[in-house]
Amino acid sequence: MTPTTTSRLKRGLLGLALSAVALAALPGAASAQTYKSEYRMSLVLGTAFPWGKGGELWANKVRERTQGRINIKLYPGVSLIQGDQTREFSALRQGVIDMAVGSTINWSPQVKQLNLFSLPFLMPDFAAVDSLTQGEVGKNLFKVLDQAGVVPLAWGENGYREISNSKMAIKKPEDLKGMKIRVVGSPLFLDTFTALGANPTQMSWADAQPALASGAVDGQENPMSIFTAAKLHTVGQKHLTMWGYICDPLVFVVNKDIWNSWTPADREIVRQAAIDAGKEEIAIARKGLVEADKPLLKEIAGLGVTITQLSPAEREAFVKATRPVFDKWKATIGNDLVAQAEKAIAERKK
Repeated sequence: MTPTTTSRLKRGLLGLALSAVALAALPGAASAQTYKSEYRMSLVLGTAFPWGKGGELWANKVRERTQGRINIKLYPGVSLIQGDQTREFSALRQGVIDMAVGSTINWSPQVKQLNLFSLPFLMPDFAAVDSLTQGEVGKNLFKVLDQAGVVPLAWGENGYREISNSKMAIKKPEDLKGMKIRVVGSPLFLDTFTALGANPTQMSWADAQPALASGAVDGQENPMSIFTAAKLHTVGQKHLTMWGYICDPLVFVVNKDIWNSWTPADREIVRQAAIDAGKEEIAIARKGLVEADKPLLKEIAGLGVTITQLSPAEREAFVKATRPVFDKWKATIGNDLVAQAEKAIAERKK
């Protein structure tokens, strides 16, 4: 090979290399090869519930806005992890799950700051919830989640958790004495119901419904959208007390490796789709409860359920009974974060 030929060959190879670099720099070109044909979204509840509907809205918006580059399949019932809600966050961080609309309650064992929303009687109304999720507290919690290994994008809502049972109308803490109440796997929930004299029983939602039907468990606490969609009046839940002791925000998140495999443009599409879906999902979750006549409660009463609305004095008795639990958990969650939340709620626009 002559020196001239060698020189030409080198120039040709250099040109090819530069072309490859330029091509890789084009939006989507490099990472398009790493896109999966389908992404797995974990959900606790299906699309009959606002929670599952939020996941569906997000998936549809992403597919439409990316022209099918990002296709998402829903896995309700946390089926990717055999129905164990408390393992969802770890599985998301490890890549078993690609993305999720998850509950702050279910993720609180791994991210202790999320227990903030489970402090009994912290948030007296929806304006209080919004003052946290849409303000500085929400931003700080997103930083915590990012440091914990996921990419948080938007807030949704499961709703205020009201208490129902098969025995009697609950109007005061003493009414809960000895009552077997199904709760999720959170130590804070166990502490709260123990303080009220109840017998809190941890079990998955899949196990809860047959337990209620058989009378093995007396009662449960869940948002009204779950009460109606799951037809809890058919499993003995004839007494319902609106006590609004906690509200359960949801978080739209993506696994970090998956997030980093997308182009910056697609990441922004996924983020905005989550924000839009979150707003729509919150409206769905609150429907029938924010209107003056609360039509959802009328609907439930029409099913033969006795609904108890607590007076301010009656509610205060529950606040007082659970205050030691509130104070105990402040340090675990972070005194500064709790103080910031209390300040935001005090300053909220009602």
